[in-house]
Amino acid sequence: MTELALRPDPEERREGPAAPPTPVSMQQAINLALARALEEDDTTLVFGEDVGPLGGVFRVTDGLQRRFGDHRVFDTPLAESAIVGVAVGLAMNGWRPVPELQFDGFAYPAVDQIVNQMARMHYRTRGAAPMPITLRLPSFGGIQAPEHHGESLEALFAHVPGLKVVVPADPGEAYRLLLQSVRADDPVVFMEPKARYWDRAPIGATEPADPIGTARVVRPGRHATLIAWGSMVHRCLQVAELAAEDGVHLEVLDLRWLKPIDTATLAESVRRTRRAVVVHEAPLTAGLGGEVAALVGEHAFSSLAAPVERVAGYDVPYPAGPLERQYLPSVDRILFAVQRTLEFQRA
Repeated sequence: MTELALRPDPEERREGPAAPPTPVSMQQAINLALARALEEDDTTLVFGEDVGPLGGVFRVTDGLQRRFGDHRVFDTPLAESAIVGVAVGLAMNGWRPVPELQFDGFAYPAVDQIVNQMARMHYRTRGAAPMPITLRLPSFGGIQAPEHHGESLEALFAHVPGLKVVVPADPGEAYRLLLQSVRADDPVVFMEPKARYWDRAPIGATEPADPIGTARVVRPGRHATLIAWGSMVHRCLQVAELAAEDGVHLEVLDLRWLKPIDTATLAESVRRTRRAVVVHEAPLTAGLGGEVAALVGEHAFSSLAAPVERVAGYDVPYPAGPLERQYLPSVDRILFAVQRTLEFQRA
């Protein structure tokens, strides 16, 4: 990188191109959001493994290098620790980096840089060093990939002070939440559910309507609240549809932001339905569902008619290939949890 490149001249944010009204995939929505971020702010950089001419392993960055040049969208070596380390240095020099690690399972070699540098630098320098980094991380399961290509690391990152963690559930959410993340002046881990890359829907509103750290009620209900994020939001919507056939109306709450968690919306929903089921892909033990259950207990305990239920992955290494089907929370497992909470009787 040239000496000139280390001295960006940030301008006032320009208005980027609007999103199309037609349905797009989540993969395309992220591409559109990245293009808009690059258009709006000349200090925004996109880089990572194969994000340049190839357009990324999932083609999320397809065409961005041709449009914005290889000085703003560029490939890196297959060295995750170096990718994050470079992002930290660029952020300290006035840039707004958006690095991509190719798969969530490849993030482990970068944990030192993520935890000890990216998350702490702003604190270490008493606010002198900004860290406007958005770390894009294709995450979770659902595509029956080989080992190391599917993980669920949200609890690891949410536990790190200084990081924000967000998981979109559909194309419109991916577009808005990514723009919100890139514009933030704090480091954000943007976890993209790979299984939802090819879902198609209109983007809808092109500007984030809610502040960072806001959950959303995807489906209102009154008998119990299903709490999820990413792909599990869709699984919970399937469960809610089936339950409605039997007269059980389940509320589906998409947390979106896993750090910070929207405690107010979470508690309000559970107070209304009096029952809660948390669903996530990560192993049960020490998964983020335990934190969510604790928050429900702290803020809505007196409203609970039954203990909080958790439906999660099993306490085994994330399985590869078709074994993944046996590992991920299924519709039946969630329905059984709903049945348990509805039938609970105090002694």
